[in-house]
Amino acid sequence: MESRQKLTRGHAVLGRALTAVHLGQARTRSRLTAELGVTRATTGAVTAELAALGLISIDTRSGDPAATPGRPSHRLAIDPDGPVVLAVQVHVDGFRVAIVGLGGEVVATTAGRRYVPADPSDVLGAAVDTGNDLLRASGRRCAGAGLAVPSAVAEPDGTALNPLHVAWRAGAPVRAVFTEQIARAGLNAPCFVGNDVNLGALAEHRHGAGRGATHLLVIATGHRGVGGAFVVDGKLYTGSSGLSMEVGHLTVNPEGRPCHCGNRGCLDVEADPPALLEAAGRVPDPDVPLLRQAIDLLRDEHATDPLVRAAAHTVVDRLATGLAGLVNVLNPDRVVLGGLHRHLLDLDADRLTALVADRSLWGRGRGVPLMGSTLAHGSLVGAAELAWQPVLDDPLGVLG
Repeated sequence: MESRQKLTRGHAVLGRALTAVHLGQARTRSRLTAELGVTRATTGAVTAELAALGLISIDTRSGDPAATPGRPSHRLAIDPDGPVVLAVQVHVDGFRVAIVGLGGEVVATTAGRRYVPADPSDVLGAAVDTGNDLLRASGRRCAGAGLAVPSAVAEPDGTALNPLHVAWRAGAPVRAVFTEQIARAGLNAPCFVGNDVNLGALAEHRHGAGRGATHLLVIATGHRGVGGAFVVDGKLYTGSSGLSMEVGHLTVNPEGRPCHCGNRGCLDVEADPPALLEAAGRVPDPDVPLLRQAIDLLRDEHATDPLVRAAAHTVVDRLATGLAGLVNVLNPDRVVLGGLHRHLLDLDADRLTALVADRSLWGRGRGVPLMGSTLAHGSLVGAAELAWQPVLDDPLGVLG
């Protein structure tokens, strides 16, 4: 019994140490010693074990100016040849895949344009095959696989509850299908699935604009629709069964566009890329991703075309109404905007910030900061975080 308890404690210390390096909290051995609250000898043994597992590298040159003279503190970094995880994101225009290392590093990524039919195995099979090609080219070990989908995901079943923007049926068993496709590709990897915006929020909190926030609200657009997520004390708030934060179905314009949910004027259809294109009088090009068309329109014509500026103001107005209501209810200490919303914030941060402050009690009283997302592929990095979590919890048990 005593030896088993020691083993459990040892595994826990390894996990805490790897997590600290993964999150950028301990770039030297002396900092890691302080984070763990252990002796230097223990930290030395722990870092040697993580290096032996191929997870971190140790540079004996001092990387800490505060290190004790004569005792240079070794630098710690993610092993550039260590294991990776496969991350997949499905969206209305197809998919994107990546292989992601520890520290949230996207090692390689590529996209596939594809109609997403009712059978999830079609797009997931194509995505897994594409990801497997990336893995082979990298020559690195795959430690897990994560999937981000444009739907609330019911737990513990891993089913897509409301895939409104793709043809999957409600209740599609996306985790089971993903697991089947991973096995078909010959990958021995545990599989995880989550909502795309939830996973993007998790990634921003760990590696991006949400670092250090205690109550982080994230609102983002994909190619269609608007999603939201709430991270509290480092953990996603997902409600009783994984279905919380469906912010896209807040009514922001009662006389507005009909929504897929049966309501009218939801944030989902009033503040997404198609809404901007329609308000600007543009007909979407079926051969170009919708989000790319909307971003390019703002970049190329916002400064010169009054109709585009008016369309942007309309979308910002609807977005501000939704944000103000969410700020009143959730009282976040930071709001991060992703997708099209990040670009609208970049164009006119003063206007959006003023509108939210004017319409929200806590926004007026505390000036809740609005920030743009900083990760290029946040949902993929978040999907990777799901796959990395078992390794972070017990690196020796999973990889030893």
